[in-house]
Amino acid sequence: MDKDHNLRENLLALLLGSALVSLGVIFFNQVGLLTGGTAGLAIFVTKVSDFTFGQVFFALNLPFYLLSVMRMGWRFTLNTFVAVTLVSIAVDHLHHIIQITHIEPLYAALIGGGLIGMGMLVIFRHKMSLGGFNILALYLQERFSIRAGKVQMALDCAIVVMSLFIVDITLILLSVLGAITTNLILAMNHKPGRYQPKPETA
Repeated sequence: MDKDHNLRENLLALLLGSALVSLGVIFFNQVGLLTGGTAGLAIFVTKVSDFTFGQVFFALNLPFYLLSVMRMGWRFTLNTFVAVTLVSIAVDHLHHIIQITHIEPLYAALIGGGLIGMGMLVIFRHKMSLGGFNILALYLQERFSIRAGKVQMALDCAIVVMSLFIVDITLILLSVLGAITTNLILAMNHKPGRYQPKPETA
């Protein structure tokens, strides 16, 4: 059974998990790759609008908080809200701290996907998520014992394929590889009954 983490452990996980995910998204953005989930939708919208990733990512997550409160409880929802906010701010402003002039697309897909997967795993294990499809995947795992990684992989690949209309096929294939890398990490390490949040009882 999962044991409750103390405040220091949760804060460290929140910061580290958000940092890993943010860096992975920056790797993807650098070479024009897409990812899945709510982050993938956010990247998709930024390609067809003038909004930034952080603005879109934060807004897309808002409707999912209701499901989160109902099924996962206030603690999980508050942690998730903070994680989403940190990632939104970091992706929009990390260019003031780090600038990548060149990165091979294949490397960006594999390492970027790995960073996102590891960051999400850290966040999941501390009773929080990155909102959106993460909440849905964790809800299905908690309710029906369907592995969160498998649900996330199906949703992620669907979003990447949808992007065929605006992205070159080579980048799409690399994006799918990145999504698979991310979700293999989750599927292998985040299993039902281990580190999953439980709904609060009245």
